[in-house]
Amino acid sequence: MNIFEALRESHDRQREMADAVIQTIGNSPDRVSRFKALKDELHAHSIAEERHFYIPLMSDDNGVDLSRHAIAEHHEMDELIEKLEEADLSSPGWLPLAKSLKETVLHHLKEEEQKFFQMAGKILSDKDKTSLAKKYQAEYEKLLADGS
Repeated sequence: MNIFEALRESHDRQREMADAVIQTIGNSPDRVSRFKALKDELHAHSIAEERHFYIPLMSDDNGVDLSRHAIAEHHEMDELIEKLEEADLSSPGWLPLAKSLKETVLHHLKEEEQKFFQMAGKILSDKDKTSLAKKYQAEYEKLLADGS
């Protein structure tokens, strides 16, 4: 498995989880569990991705701007998650915030897969792509197991 395949697996989970969260209603156990699962997934993915994908790419001039942009988008998602955590799950404003998070996540994933992966593919060697995938996967799984 290479780094792109590893990241896409997590991206697919994020799409499904974001859809599942906005299907929930009120302060229900379903909303609580689905939101926590999405939050944990995004947290584990973003930390492992930054350490084992973005940072290595920043060593190349062509990877710096894209890496900074992607990390800034992770920060935007973190801020939306904080707002969702502060909001009452049954308030009328919670679902629009959750939809905003979903749109931010989908935008980020699309941009990564359609722009960033192509640039990274030119920067990283085949050996790098494989070793980074292993490092990413190990850290991602550890963070998920620790409850992020």
